Amino acid sequence: MDPSLYQFELSPTTWAYQASLLIVAIFFRFNRLASVRNLDLLLVVLLAPGPLLVAQGARLGPDVERWGYLWLMSVGGLLFVRLFVDVLLIRRPLLEPNLSPAALTFVGLSLLAFLTVSVATYPLTSADLEGAERADQLLHLEHAQPGASPATYGPGYPLLHLLAGVPSKALINSSAERPAEEEHRLERLATIRGTAIASHLAIVVGLLIVGYRHFANLRTGIAAAALYLLIPYTAQFAGRPDHVLTAALLVWAVVCYRRPLLAGVLIALAIGVVYYPACLLPLWLSFYWARGRGRFIAGVVATLVALAATLLLTSSSFSDFLAQGRDIFRWTADEEHGPAGFWTIVDPAYRLPVATLLVAMSMSLALWPARKNLGTLISCSAGVMLATQFWSPREGGLFLAWYLPLLVLAVMRPNLEDRIALTVLSESRFRRRSPQVRLAQAA
Repeated sequence: MDPSLYQFELSPTTWAYQASLLIVAIFFRFNRLASVRNLDLLLVVLLAPGPLLVAQGARLGPDVERWGYLWLMSVGGLLFVRLFVDVLLIRRPLLEPNLSPAALTFVGLSLLAFLTVSVATYPLTSADLEGAERADQLLHLEHAQPGASPATYGPGYPLLHLLAGVPSKALINSSAERPAEEEHRLERLATIRGTAIASHLAIVVGLLIVGYRHFANLRTGIAAAALYLLIPYTAQFAGRPDHVLTAALLVWAVVCYRRPLLAGVLIALAIGVVYYPACLLPLWLSFYWARGRGRFIAGVVATLVALAATLLLTSSSFSDFLAQGRDIFRWTADEEHGPAGFWTIVDPAYRLPVATLLVAMSMSLALWPARKNLGTLISCSAGVMLATQFWSPREGGLFLAWYLPLLVLAVMRPNLEDRIALTVLSESRFRRRSPQVRLAQAA
């Protein structure tokens, strides 16, 4: 058989052009050129050149890479403004895609199949495998040397790799003829790739559920999933769990927003992957303040305590536990490797005022807007995660997946003014059973 029938190669640049044209053809409103939807699609398409220029920097020189980061930061700044202006947009007419639901479903499933193959063949470096290696060490109660957090994986909780890594390892056939080191390398590859595939699948399913349950429109959910899969960045960094695992947890926090306890657990797990989602806590706590704040706080605190407890169980001493905690949860872990990405162009001293502005913005979202609905929660969460790109010292601006699925939901969402905590959340069992509360209500 001619091998060319099953050899499929598509360069990232070619896919960026083709995917951008498909995004315009499927989602662009040609009968309403001045619509906000068209502006959103234009900004999403404009993201594509940035990652391409960064990837080509190794071949064409550092100047090309710098232009890539500058492009990402420039478009990111426009998206940041757009996401916070979204809070002020009241009228949200339903703008359906140009394809039928059946055709959209076919496109989405085809893209998901190609994405899975792309993840399975994604080239991984030794640094990419260190997260899985650390997960194996924790699983076997071994403690690593302090300060061993890899620059590529970044500060994160390694055991989260095992969410999909253990089933993936079961697919590997053990062989007595294969050296032990090669066996371990294959297991780590399966762990990384299994985690990436599971994360992408979780994002796609989460977008579908949000469209069906919270937007009351399955077609919108299908359109959101198809748009996410079409964005060139998704395919270009398909095999990087440090990009997509955080996104999957945040999307499912939105899916479970009517369950404050579960939403708190998912936000805390996202903090365990990379510490930046901690900036979301004031926003989400403010959303649940009228109802559900106790359950949300309990979910966050209990999960973070559980993550710390597992570190304690794998530590040989209390000092070793503190060292592992610093490696996983501290924000200074990135600085040990020196500035990278955008901060090789700009003086790293400016990171301090940027960090101050990020914290101030995060805290201000506890007060503004005063009345928060699901639309506010989605757009402001995307805006906060986008803002962290301006502070991140490693590949700053390149971790688009941290906010991209939430951005897609903000683009596709209808009017959600009625989705506030008081109307969509039930009272906790304690409050329903408390005699003091019943007497106060009767009075």
